[in-house]
Amino acid sequence: MKFTIYNKFKTIIGFLLLFNLLVALPASASYQDSVVNNAQVDPAAAPGDQTQVDSVTVATDDASGDTTASAVVSDQRTSTGDEATTSVEADKQIDAQVYKDMTYYLMYFLLICIIVAVIGKIQHIYTLSRRITGKYNPLANNNLQATLLLVFLILFLAGVYYSYAVWGVWSWRDAVTEHGKDIDQMFIITLIITTFVMIVVHILLLVFAYLYRMRLNRKAYFYPHNDSIERLWTIVPAIVLTVLVLFGFFTWRKITNVPEELQDSALQVEVMGEQFMWTVRYPGADGVIGKRNYKLTTPTNPYGIDFTDKSAWDDVKGADIVLPVNQPVRFHIISKDIIHSFYIPDFRVQINAVPGMTNYFQFTPTTTTRDMRDKLNDQSYDYVMLCAKICGESHYNMQKKVVVVTEAEYKEWLAKQPKFFTEDLQKEYAQADNGEEVLNTASLN
Repeated sequence: MKFTIYNKFKTIIGFLLLFNLLVALPASASYQDSVVNNAQVDPAAAPGDQTQVDSVTVATDDASGDTTASAVVSDQRTSTGDEATTSVEADKQIDAQVYKDMTYYLMYFLLICIIVAVIGKIQHIYTLSRRITGKYNPLANNNLQATLLLVFLILFLAGVYYSYAVWGVWSWRDAVTEHGKDIDQMFIITLIITTFVMIVVHILLLVFAYLYRMRLNRKAYFYPHNDSIERLWTIVPAIVLTVLVLFGFFTWRKITNVPEELQDSALQVEVMGEQFMWTVRYPGADGVIGKRNYKLTTPTNPYGIDFTDKSAWDDVKGADIVLPVNQPVRFHIISKDIIHSFYIPDFRVQINAVPGMTNYFQFTPTTTTRDMRDKLNDQSYDYVMLCAKICGESHYNMQKKVVVVTEAEYKEWLAKQPKFFTEDLQKEYAQADNGEEVLNTASLN
């Protein structure tokens, strides 16, 4: 038996050495070729010297009327083309270090496999020796696994505590809007219930696996059915889930069903999502956002604003989303192409931007950006609006800085922002009024 085991190890080691040799030789050859190629290049010569000399020669020949100028230009282009081809081929070569790293990682993996195999063989030899001496316990493996499950339970509970005590504090920040407090309350209640269930289930599962493990002179009791227990684990979760669902429904209804008088008195802001950017439109002095229609979209009017509606003439384009603190804001969320999602984590705001319809979300920010920076002791911190729907390859670009300021600062910022009704658009609509062009003025919100 010993001879067989050693022979297997020799085979594995021989295979590793052969594999390393096969991988290392091409890598070494590639590395030597790159060294030789680099050595053949004069280090004192600048990369563009030859091209510059050829260019000067062409200029001189052209001035003197020499017919060899075209030949020099041809040689220069050929040389340049050869150099470019050589450069591309050199770029395509894989660095020798890549082969070395791959070899090392494979060897580490195989080494771990060998260690696991050795431990398994040692355990097998130990079992055989126990069988020979008559001390073998066929249920010893059950005791080992049950003990390991108890150890896992302790580590699991420690991990849960660490997650709440460390990562929970790091990732959790109180909401900075009035409705955010209700969302936080709902989230915390749900988290407490689910965490309690998770801990109780794991304790019962892993402790029972230890207490009721198979042992000598112990017979399992077959307990096929119990109506009371089945009612308990069916009715109780159903009641809890129903309460949570109703809690969430009434919370969402309270947030979204805003009385009409409060809707009209809030600051109106329109946000349009498109691949891959957000456009923010503020009303002007009249406080009304002008109408828009996708049929009016042109290179000069990409937003499709209907400027026959005079309410749109003073609409302002915001580079960022700037909001006055403690003032209700009503967002009009729309999309130009596909579904996006308007998401501000700190504000507990998220709602889809759907093509062909307008969604609304009204809230009141309660903490300025400056106050939040002081609270976090981070003067570079900013609120941010993101897209929470994966909308394409540049989805990560769809973000906008959100700044909460005082009322005076908001008015000062708004006065400096450009208007959508630019001079070019004013000329375009003036020509339309003179009869040169008739625009489709059907309007949709």
